Amino acid sequence: MLHWLWVLIVGALIGIIAGALTSRDLPAGWIGNIIGGLVGAWLGQALFGSWGPQLAGMALIPSIIGAVIVVFVVSLLMTRKKS
Repeated sequence: MLHWLWVLIVGALIGIIAGALTSRDLPAGWIGNIIGGLVGAWLGQALFGSWGPQLAGMALIPSIIGAVIVVFVVSLLMTRKKS
């Protein structure tokens, strides 16, 4: 049970870092950050592997890179939807 709490916290932090690096926000606030961070962690590790420091079972560097990709793509899709 405690592991899943750490996964959510680390996922949120990864999402926040990715949003700060891209200067873009995900919709749905902190829930969007958690989802973006978790999806980004999955994508980053699938694309780049599990190297570097790990926290809560997530390789941080590939996870942040993946989350940056997710935040960028989602923000592009959301801005096109508003236009």
